[in-house]
Amino acid sequence: MDFTPTEEQTAARDLAARIFGDLSTHERLTAAGTGSDAELWKELCAAGLVAAVADIGLLGLVLLLEEQGRTTAQVPFAASCVYGLLAVTAHGSGEQRERLLPGIGDGTVVVSGAVSGPGAVRESASGRLSGALPVVPWLRDATHVLVADDRRRLWLVRTAEAVCEPVELTAPWSAGRLTLDGTPGERLGASAGRADVSEGASAGRADVSEGAPAGRADAAETAGHADPPVSAYDDVLATARIAFAGLQAGVCAGSLARAVEHTNAREQFGRPLAAKQGVQLRAADAYMDTEAIRVTAYEAAWRRDEGLPYASHALTAAWWASEAGQRVVHAGQHLHGGTGADLEHPVHRHFLWGRQLDAYLGCGSEVLQELGELIVSGEVET
Repeated sequence: MDFTPTEEQTAARDLAARIFGDLSTHERLTAAGTGSDAELWKELCAAGLVAAVADIGLLGLVLLLEEQGRTTAQVPFAASCVYGLLAVTAHGSGEQRERLLPGIGDGTVVVSGAVSGPGAVRESASGRLSGALPVVPWLRDATHVLVADDRRRLWLVRTAEAVCEPVELTAPWSAGRLTLDGTPGERLGASAGRADVSEGASAGRADVSEGAPAGRADAAETAGHADPPVSAYDDVLATARIAFAGLQAGVCAGSLARAVEHTNAREQFGRPLAAKQGVQLRAADAYMDTEAIRVTAYEAAWRRDEGLPYASHALTAAWWASEAGQRVVHAGQHLHGGTGADLEHPVHRHFLWGRQLDAYLGCGSEVLQELGELIVSGEVET
């Protein structure tokens, strides 16, 4: 494994760090409230950072999302890249890629996702979709939403043709409730004469090139063995877990950096709080948790980019991001003492983001159960 960023990934990360650092200030975040920062989003797209994800891969995206997490920047960067750019690139038809990717790259098309368990959305005999999804992140900014039906097929739905209602969360995400009632949808990857990926995968007869992300089939053949095909649904779900775990790594790193700054500046009885052993131990534990989130996200992203099996690694990254993430943001707030209880303090935003990501990824016990079931089934990759 080599997680050393390429020149392109490093350049993109440094550019993202500069833009987020310059524009995602406490004052602008306070003004944005639970909404997004349209100017920041425009700047990121104009700099080519969204479009660049197609070239720098999932590991590159994780690096960019770390920088977003450090500043808790209010933009739908993770959602639109995962559910839009990467999903369409890997699983869209040629016509869909040609039509949608330019708009996603320049920010005029914003895609969110609600790839939840089967049953929430159903396709009718007439080919229209019905169902309700209670919380969709960044729905108020989205032009499209990627949803999965009860057969784990992926559909792009235009928000203008669905019922979208705002949902106020404790964390500052521009979320909403999506209701589909006979709403038209566009099947991702569907084209004349093309087999359904999810159906083929479940029956064990899918062509690997249909269901796997770009490069996976070639990698499997090069290695001299054929891995089980990965359905579009499974790939998008795993990719989302990895990306949002990377975002959590940045949120935790930002929270810890604020705690370190505070405990070094704050004095008690003539000594900095950081000189106290209890403070050092708490900060050290938070640092180790943050590194665990980061390295598991890096490994899972790297494996997907390299065309290697990555399902259990995505779950491992999600577990660390959920379980350790909440420990870190709690520690960051506690190390601020009474200041951490101030709802207007910047560290409280990291706390809210960390808890929201914990909920979005699924609580640690749920993720661990899914990983255990994967191990029992014998589908764990090496």
